[in-house]
Amino acid sequence: MQQVLEGIGLTNDFLWSKLLIVLLIGCGLYFTIRSRFVQFGMFKEMFVVLKESNAKSTNSISSFQAFCISMAARVGTGNITGIAIAIALGGPGAVFWMWVIAIIGSASSFIESTLAQVYKVRDQTGFRGGPAYYMEQGLKKRWMGSLFAVLITLSFGLVFNAVQSNTITVAFENSFGTNRLMVGLLMAVAFASIIFGGIKRIAKLSEYIVVFMAVIYIAVALCIVLINITKMPEVLALIVKGAFGFEQFIGGSLGAVILQGVKRGLFSNEAGMGSAPNAAATATTSHPVKQGLMQAFGVLTDTLLICSSTAFIILLSDAYKQPGLDGIKLTQAALSEHIGSCASGSLAIMVFLFAFSTLIGNYYYGETNIEFLNSKKSVVILYRYSVLAMILFGSVAKVQLVWDLADLFMGLMVVVNLIAILLLSKVAFAALQDYKRQKQAGKDPVFVKDSIKGLDHIECWENTSGM
Repeated sequence: MQQVLEGIGLTNDFLWSKLLIVLLIGCGLYFTIRSRFVQFGMFKEMFVVLKESNAKSTNSISSFQAFCISMAARVGTGNITGIAIAIALGGPGAVFWMWVIAIIGSASSFIESTLAQVYKVRDQTGFRGGPAYYMEQGLKKRWMGSLFAVLITLSFGLVFNAVQSNTITVAFENSFGTNRLMVGLLMAVAFASIIFGGIKRIAKLSEYIVVFMAVIYIAVALCIVLINITKMPEVLALIVKGAFGFEQFIGGSLGAVILQGVKRGLFSNEAGMGSAPNAAATATTSHPVKQGLMQAFGVLTDTLLICSSTAFIILLSDAYKQPGLDGIKLTQAALSEHIGSCASGSLAIMVFLFAFSTLIGNYYYGETNIEFLNSKKSVVILYRYSVLAMILFGSVAKVQLVWDLADLFMGLMVVVNLIAILLLSKVAFAALQDYKRQKQAGKDPVFVKDSIKGLDHIECWENTSGM
């Protein structure tokens, strides 16, 4: 077992300290420049699209519901536990690099989610798609799509759900002294009632849970910031100093600062990872770029608002200076400093909502890729029971093993997806230009396959099939 752990550690070290930092930042900058800084130039348009996206339909998944499925997966324990781990291991400067990767990565998220819409396919309930589908249809590489489908099913459907379960049970044990296995069993039963209800139930629950918990958590953080507003300049200076600090450079820890910021930032916002496109593809919309813009906005919201909320809660306290505190325990200790002893229990409940919503989004990512590999109902049923088993496993597993497995599969996913979206990015850029032309003409953009040359083979968008 020890050799396995060491092997996973060495692989993660190569992926995260060398390969992925170069790929993520390099691709993000390339997409940013080629899209003419879409995350800045079309920031206002993101709000316009978000406002008009919640059209109600009983027969399809609205753009807003698709956005909420992706946010359900993004807004999870990575926002609470992951950021605390980043600060504990990399110091306050990790927060700065978390911001950087989100701003750059939002362009990557725009590209991958736009591609997911372009290459989506029809199913019994509406649409499905994602990296596996644009690898098969856009690149004509079924093997590559199958590889990605296996990786995302293992990582999101199984390992990441164990991560969420692990964080929930640790938080409840720390706050209420509950038995971790018992909490895991109750969670598995509740989750089973959702996943056997289909994508529409998943979409509806995501829509309600995500909005509720995000507003509550940001409101709590905002109150803490306002109460400690005089300390904020010092905190911001601490973050910047830690990101570029001479002390970190001399001590050889600057690399760890950047590494933790990038790793935990990506785990939280998922930009370029290839996960959110699976949700983006389900939306019924008039133009692929609309979902691209919404998912780019989701990356910015997740990191700049929700992750920053956790960072400020921690850094406005003295808890992060205490040795031996990391993960959820660090966030609980920090919150207790601000609002008293009731904070630990309150945060445990908040963690449950965050993590449970992520279980929903993660599960769907696995299911849509299982259907890419094999659409037999029996295979999907087997996957569902496997997810429930991983929830139980995560509820009692050691934290380090679970997080190391999550990092490994996430890293491999990112490599495969970034290669694919780099090769297909010209399609997303062409779709963006088509969208801008129609907006400049005063139209509500509508996409058809003839809008871009060479898309005759795609399944949807014959006329207004995305509507």
